[in-house]
Amino acid sequence: MIEYLSEFLDRYADLLIWGTVDTLIAVTVSTFFAYIIGIALAVVLKITAPGSLKPQPVINAIVGWIVNMGRSIPFIILMVLLIKLSRLIVGTSLGVRGSLVPLTIGAAPFIARLVVSSFEEIPPGRIEAALAFGASTTQIIWKVYLRESLPSLVRGAAIALITLISYQAIMGAFGGGGLGDLAIRYGYHRFKGDVMVAAIVILIIMVQVIQSVADLVARRIDKR
Repeated sequence: MIEYLSEFLDRYADLLIWGTVDTLIAVTVSTFFAYIIGIALAVVLKITAPGSLKPQPVINAIVGWIVNMGRSIPFIILMVLLIKLSRLIVGTSLGVRGSLVPLTIGAAPFIARLVVSSFEEIPPGRIEAALAFGASTTQIIWKVYLRESLPSLVRGAAIALITLISYQAIMGAFGGGGLGDLAIRYGYHRFKGDVMVAAIVILIIMVQVIQSVADLVARRIDKR
């Protein structure tokens, strides 16, 4: 067994390491940009909702429709639809760079709903108190919505990261790089089941680490 593991690592360790690095880069970068878009959409949805800070039924309905439409498209179809856009923005639809655009656009609507759900957990009394003290809309967004919902946002970030890990693995089947690409090229096409198992084990470890760290951070910053 030890001899087999030594031989396996000698042959595939570099591939597994670079596959892991590619997956982490793609997921981290796309999550960052997806959160920028997702938080912006969530803020618009929240403050334009009926009975909220700036009720705008038409804007709320349009943004809500865009978010729901984005969440309704299966990722594998969205990935194909965005091939030309990926080439336009990053110059390619393959590898880690090519995966950034589909991952970002695919995750943004999902993240927007996660953030809105986090905002909904804030007691209405805190919003009313902030308004009573003369806080502006911008101050309420930053100091109440985002700050008070931070523990929930951290837990939501873990969900988003884990979801994007699965998306990135799907992209591996279409030349998106990372562990998914490694599992398909070596584990499936070359009948190297041990490589596929190794890639799956690494993905499981990544998910467990992300969830554990997010839970720890959320508990530390939760003052309730």
